[in-house]
Amino acid sequence: MAAEGTSISDDSDGVARLVARDPEALLLAERDGELVGTVIAGFDGWRCHLYRLAVRPDQRRRGIGGALLAAAEERFAALGGRRGDAMVLDRNTAAHPAWRAAGYALSRSGAVGSSRWAPERGAPHEEPVPLPGRAPSCPPSGSGRRPDRRLC
Repeated sequence: MAAEGTSISDDSDGVARLVARDPEALLLAERDGELVGTVIAGFDGWRCHLYRLAVRPDQRRRGIGGALLAAAEERFAALGGRRGDAMVLDRNTAAHPAWRAAGYALSRSGAVGSSRWAPERGAPHEEPVPLPGRAPSCPPSGSGRRPDRRLC
């Protein structure tokens, strides 16, 4: 899974603002002391949103993206989130099959150049679509939720 391209908030100041506002929204995967993946798991009190899922290219197809998504969905469930989506850049075609494999489907267009992907259950605009439940492929280490939560 890959996050490709950049936006106006993809800089150290943007990350600092995210961590200052909701430090638990930034989930990090680490292997052997190195950062290998990230995802932003935001919850606005109404809906759950996934942004910027990225796994280092040499670490892909090892369950890291799935573990990050499972941790994000665990966070959403703990916060009471019942409906969610993922923003995926349209031009990031390499990530589309990975999102499908994770149980998400293209839902509708989002911001210019991106699309919303939602869990592939139910039709759009019916009952809230539950987030797909998955067990992480690698267990969380450490205790509790922390801004520097490491998954692998």
